Formats: sequence, structure tokens, C-alpha cells
Amino acid sequence: MLTDISTSRPDAPADQAAPARRPHDDAPDTTALFQRLAAARDDPEREAVRDELVSAWLPMAHRIAGRFRDRGESIEDLRQVAALGLVKAIDRFDPDRGAFESYAVPTITGEVKRHFRDRMWALRVPRRVQELRNKVRMARRELTQNPGSPEPSVAAIAAHAGLTEEEVSAGMEAIDSFSTLSLDAELSAGDGYSLADSLGASDSSYETVVDRESAKEGLRRLPERERAILYMRFFEDMTQSRIADRLGISQMHVSRLISRSCARVRDEVLAERAHRSAGGPPPTTRPTT
Repeated sequence: MLTDISTSRPDAPADQAAPARRPHDDAPDTTALFQRLAAARDDPEREAVRDELVSAWLPMAHRIAGRFRDRGESIEDLRQVAALGLVKAIDRFDPDRGAFESYAVPTITGEVKRHFRDRMWALRVPRRVQELRNKVRMARRELTQNPGSPEPSVAAIAAHAGLTEEEVSAGMEAIDSFSTLSLDAELSAGDGYSLADSLGASDSSYETVVDRESAKEGLRRLPERERAILYMRFFEDMTQSRIADRLGISQMHVSRLISRSCARVRDEVLAERAHRSAGGPPPTTRPTT
């Protein structure tokens, strides 16, 4: 019967067979250390044993961090995040529930993913859209991995990733949301035209339009003579004395009519807005003659 040379030697006793290879070189046998950690009574002893476990499993944490390189974060920061996940895994691990590696790998991976989700996005994006972004990015990478491959269409990405075209569009928009440009960034080299120069500003005329539409009904309900006075004063830019001469009344009377008409229109507009805010019907105002 043939003997596997990787596990035993012909001249070695049967009870001294070489140990089987572990899945990774960074997966040490720390069963005894975890038993010591569970049995430790005082804090200094627990800290010492935990430090030994962290040192033993830190290469595995670094390997997991390496999976996320080239995604906009330095490898040193990723290793720190993975080390934090390793410490959490050691503190929460129950030796009676299986192998530590099976528990630590998803714990550390989740810690790194949370770092990207919570700290790396320039804009706050829902988790569902972040997941769509990752699926779209992976599909694009797989479809363009061969040299000379064209940029895949939305339909091609959707078919490859098992998504709808709307979901692919949302994921592609999220790709651009991971990082943002400064408002001082130049849009074209050399001309000094920045992103801030392309942004619009609030138009003050909108408020004028709203005010005119709000006052329109109130002006219609004014007596004809008062509407004529307001038109001559504010649209024909006539002075009060000229209006008085045209209508054959005193300038003081014209001034009182202008003030009374403006106050009436303003009060009606404010009353109507108050009723709309309260959810009631607008007040009814009968025209005066």
C-alpha cells in the first residue's frame, strides 16, 4: 500500500505523522490560547492572552484587508480597520461553537465593508444603491476583462448581473457619488473656469411672480376708481398730484386711497394664506363698489 509522502515518512513512527496542511498559512492553531482566554479571571491575564491571539491572527486580517485594495482607501487604513474587526471577533468568539476562522472572516470582512459604507462615500447613499453599485462595478469589470473589449451597454450589464436596466442606471449613478469634485476644480485646463462658475443662483424674480399672482384676485375686487389710481401710480409712474388733477380730487385723497387699497389687498392675501395653511377653504370676499 502506497504511503502519502506529504503526511508521513517511511522511517517515522505511526504516531509522529506530519500534521495536515491548514487552508492558509495565516490560520494558526490557537485552540489552547482561546481556552486560556475563556478561563482567565483577571484583566491583566486576559489582556496578555488577547494580545497573543491578535498577533497570531493579524496576518489573516491583513489578507482580508488586501481584498479591498485599489478602492480609494490606503492599504494601511484598511489594515487598521481589519485589525479592529479582528479584536471584536476575538472578544466575541465562543470556543465551544466551532473554529475561530469561520467566525472571524465574516466579522472582519463586515467591519471593512462598513468602513467603506459609512466613511468613504462623499454623498450619503442608501445601502441598497451601494449594493447595486458594487454589482454594476463587478459586472463591468468581468465584461471588460479581455483586452479590446468594448464598454458594455446598460442592457448587457443588466443581463450579466441579473438586474433591471433601472437598477443598473441607479448603480452607475452611485459610482459617481463615491467621490466628489471641489467647487474650485477647473472644468477645462488653463481657462480658469471652475465648477462653481457653472452653478446657477436663485432668481429673485420668482418671488415677484408669486406676489403678483397672490395680489391679482385682491386687485380685481377693488372698486374701479381705486384700481385706476393704482394703475396710474405703479404702472404709468404718475405722481399723486398728477393723478389728483386727472380725477379732480385732492392729492391727500389720492394718498389715502392708495394706502387703503394696498392695505386691503395685503390683508386679503395674508388671510387666504392663513386659511390654506390651516387646511380650510379660502375666505370669500365680496367686491365693493
